[in-house]
Amino acid sequence: RIDGGNAPDLALFPQPGLMADLARSGSLISLDSFLDSDQLNAAYGNDWLQLGTVDNALYGLWARADLKSLVWYRPDVFAEQGYTIPSTWDEMLTLSNQMAADGTTPWCIGIESGSATGWVGTDWIEDIMLRTAGPDVYDQWVQHQIPFTAPAVANAFEAFGAIALNSDYVYGGSVGIMSTPFGDSPLPLFSNPPGCYFHRQTNFIATFFPEDIKVGEDVDVFLLPPIDPTWGTPILVAGTAFAMLNDREEVRAAVEYLLTPDPHEMWVAQENYISPHQQVSLDAYTNSFMRTQAQLLNEAETIRFDASDLMPGVVGTGTFWTGVVDYVGGRDVDTVLETIEESWPEN
Repeated sequence: RIDGGNAPDLALFPQPGLMADLARSGSLISLDSFLDSDQLNAAYGNDWLQLGTVDNALYGLWARADLKSLVWYRPDVFAEQGYTIPSTWDEMLTLSNQMAADGTTPWCIGIESGSATGWVGTDWIEDIMLRTAGPDVYDQWVQHQIPFTAPAVANAFEAFGAIALNSDYVYGGSVGIMSTPFGDSPLPLFSNPPGCYFHRQTNFIATFFPEDIKVGEDVDVFLLPPIDPTWGTPILVAGTAFAMLNDREEVRAAVEYLLTPDPHEMWVAQENYISPHQQVSLDAYTNSFMRTQAQLLNEAETIRFDASDLMPGVVGTGTFWTGVVDYVGGRDVDTVLETIEESWPEN
């Protein structure tokens, strides 16, 4: 529609990288020209404002957030086995070793997703990058200020591989990881006895659970534990932002309304919806489980957006995704990272 000269007044962007491309091409309207900075700062934390900013101008207001740094587990099974929720990465690996020694399989992972196969693995690597290298290095990686072949990136791949490439750890092994659709991958969690005990995945995976499963009761979550205590427990997110393409009085009025908590409180009353708007009352969440997720988001010290959605498409939704598949399939990490690095656009 933009190319045809018929741009919509507002557009929704689940990938900030595309929003940034359109902002730089002159297709989007900067919101700084008419939105009050005090209102903006009251509505969104700095991390969210920065995620909507391109070249020092604000273009995006966030409508929705999805938490990706979640590990799903069954409280009843943990209680029965005497397992406790790990508070560090080492504790999580120790518990995984204990489960394997007990003759059970700790993890379920599935990265098959049609043309998007691999994104589940990139989420793992992004979460690990935040926990091992910290948010500043993560930002440098996203902006290609450090190459994909940097030691910090290789370390994140190998930390993922320590779980994914361990046949004692993952249900179905590496073949299962590559062939299992991501929506089906948590299902062994619910068999009796369980086929696995952990599943790291975003909050929306609950829509793929069996209908009789009560989220928050039959299955619950904890945040993926910290690795380096320096960086604490950051939260990796995805989300959807509004941007403005036509500058008219009524479009400005719509954007000003979207900056208020009112529409957000209506949205979060729906099932499986979280708003990053910090003025939204937790009481607006009709689902207690989603209310807990919103509280985790509100209390997070560090939030970063999915790196693959921020990178140029040829990399983030291209060679990064396929590189994860190659890595799980047995290709060495150096070759994988060199291939991704070579694909990064020169400009």
